[in-house]
Amino acid sequence: MPQPPARYRGRFAPSPTGPLHFGSLVAAAASYVDARAAGGEWLVRMEDLDRPREQPGAARSILAALAALGLEPDGEVLFQSRREGAYRQALARLAAAGATYPCGCTRKELADSALAAPDGSLVYPGTCRDGLAPGKLARAVRVRVGDAVVAFDDAVQGRIVSDLARDVGDFVVLRADGLFAYQLAVVVDDAEQGITDVVRGADLLDSTPRQIFLQRLLGLPTPRYAHVPVALNARGEKLSKQTLAAPVDLTRPATALVAALAFLGQGPPAGLARAEPRTVLDWAVAHWSRAAIPHARALAAPEL
Repeated sequence: MPQPPARYRGRFAPSPTGPLHFGSLVAAAASYVDARAAGGEWLVRMEDLDRPREQPGAARSILAALAALGLEPDGEVLFQSRREGAYRQALARLAAAGATYPCGCTRKELADSALAAPDGSLVYPGTCRDGLAPGKLARAVRVRVGDAVVAFDDAVQGRIVSDLARDVGDFVVLRADGLFAYQLAVVVDDAEQGITDVVRGADLLDSTPRQIFLQRLLGLPTPRYAHVPVALNARGEKLSKQTLAAPVDLTRPATALVAALAFLGQGPPAGLARAEPRTVLDWAVAHWSRAAIPHARALAAPEL
């Protein structure tokens, strides 16, 4: 099995569905500072596979915001939309190993037949696992999870154990619209870029066991994971384009960075908000503490 490079390499991987907001800034700052504090590299990957959700100009806007905040990556930005050949190869490897099967279920059929997971989410019941019903056409491709149980130690959230059959069931790796699923693309790209440490929002924590499962099937290294709290608005909703999250105010980049570091439990001095972004980031790297990050999946965002 390939081994990850010895030097720390982290990444920030936004989806270009809108401008950079505070929740995204928290993930960007956490991944950047964690990498720099470890003497490592930090990359940016644009996860622009889901074209129907992409907002024109959002990728350019996000990259400009990161630059204004002093969050400069090491090397060129990787765009998932240019990587379909790599995902197709990975899918072919899974198919050759007998790990996938075609699924003909429609959204309505899935909603009508899905089982309930312990957290209330829907679990695929395996309708097409033993072959498509007569007259049914393949729509998506799923990976068989069998009786796999995935366990890992998250640097912030602690020990995570997932029984994949109970929690998600056989999951999609190629969507009905022909797009490659996030779970497959992120695994292929993390390996291609030599990512050793994934620091991201806890909204993706439940996806991690699926990604580790795919890494094992494909013989790819598993990074270390740290899932930081997600920022919530006043209604308790995750900050996102869908919840009308405001863009980061780039006229006050240091203020935004200080707020993100405070959200992450780092206790930055209030006076840093009047400094240059580089000064804020230098302070953050020098004082960074993973142990100080709140052990919570979500927290209320501050008023900026």
